[in-house]
Amino acid sequence: MARLNLATVERLPAAIARPRYRVEAVPIGIVHLGIGAFHRAHQAIATDDVLGTEGGDWGICGVSLRSPDVRDRLVPQNGLYTAIERSPAGTRRRVVGSVREVLSLGDQRTAVLERLASPAVAVATLTVTEKGYCHRPSTGALDFAHPAIVHDLAHPEAPVSTVGVLVRALERRRASNGVPMTIVCCDNLPGNGALVAALVCELAAARNGALATWIARAIAFPSTMVDRIVPAATAADLAENDAALGCEDDAPVVHEPFMQWVIEDHFAGRRPAWERVGATLAVDVAPWETMKLRMLNGTHSALAYLGFLAGHTYIHEVIAEPDFAAWARRFMEREVTPTLVVPQGADLGRYRETLVARFANPALGHRAWQIAMDGSQKLPQRLLATVRANLEQGRDVGLAALAVAGWMRYVRGDDEEGRPIDVSDPLAPRFAAIASRCGSDPAAYARALLALTEVFGDDLGEEPRFTSAVVHSLEVICREGAARAVAQALHR
Repeated sequence: MARLNLATVERLPAAIARPRYRVEAVPIGIVHLGIGAFHRAHQAIATDDVLGTEGGDWGICGVSLRSPDVRDRLVPQNGLYTAIERSPAGTRRRVVGSVREVLSLGDQRTAVLERLASPAVAVATLTVTEKGYCHRPSTGALDFAHPAIVHDLAHPEAPVSTVGVLVRALERRRASNGVPMTIVCCDNLPGNGALVAALVCELAAARNGALATWIARAIAFPSTMVDRIVPAATAADLAENDAALGCEDDAPVVHEPFMQWVIEDHFAGRRPAWERVGATLAVDVAPWETMKLRMLNGTHSALAYLGFLAGHTYIHEVIAEPDFAAWARRFMEREVTPTLVVPQGADLGRYRETLVARFANPALGHRAWQIAMDGSQKLPQRLLATVRANLEQGRDVGLAALAVAGWMRYVRGDDEEGRPIDVSDPLAPRFAAIASRCGSDPAAYARALLALTEVFGDDLGEEPRFTSAVVHSLEVICREGAARAVAQALHR
């Protein structure tokens, strides 16, 4: 079977949408760090829409930071790939052409740094996940003990961390041309623009105070809120897509119809007209990102941990259980909504029901295990911020405590049938050691995890209103199972 590329794209069936511009003629104006499925199903599609309606020099150079796998799949396809939209109404496919170059940091570091330093590149975007910033999630500070940061301080010319790559590239940019640029973080972190600015300036200051001063003056770091559910593509997805295209696509992405992108209107220079293809430019992104992190991401994570323990593989299976659906609605209404400043024009009740409907989309096949990854990095933003806000106002935290207890039971590394769980998390070895030390005592195990300040900070592990609720919930989960714990929580 022929491979999808610039030579074969015009021979695709008429039902497959394709770029409405000369793909090969588009210059590179954006560098994206972390070219995984989410970027290709979100920002790259928005940029493809801009190129199709507005034109411009906004081709994307995508960079794989850890593995050359995405590069090796996309380069033979001239950067083309299929975006597969799945909903109960059916499947739609389009070929995306905005990715014009793909590099891998591992063996193309010089080329990556040159692209970022080039005056032709006006924007860098990032989706490297929460753990990719080498920071302490509980405080937001750069972790100078992180092995990647230790390496980058010792070898600044050969950085391996995201922050190190940005600092070295900006150092070269300052020395060669001094042209300002905008760095747009698209990861689920509160105040993500300000956070990345602080991390970059922290590392730069540790090396060169003048560089840190220039970065603070010349580089813009707008905050953003991004939203689209993007499950991992399966072998069945690839085979079905190849049959629909009549050629081989080794890099398709699957996504839901819903997409949202709110961007702080703070740029250092020229930029794509993303607002003309559905993005929202806002003076203040914080209310939007807090709403999304606490309502969507927090509830999504809770359903993933508790639902996985209850024996479900996919999120749509979890939310199909009446008790889990009722729990999700109650959590969002009673514990999350009171903590939010409502963005102008938002209806939280409607948003809540939209989320439940999105979770229930059976066409996506979104695995609970995928959502459960890297919980130690996600909990502070997704669940613990809600806990702190409610404790400050003297409100109940019982439902959030159950979600945290579900995470604790999950990272113990075995399910309710005794089968091993592949716990994908930077702290997985510590979780395993704690579980081994505490044995069958859930209270001791919970208290040991609550003592992890990199997750719970210096406060929550010492807050009896929270710790007692977590210990109680974990005891119920261990004794009666996650499904029964959810049912009991509805009748408290």
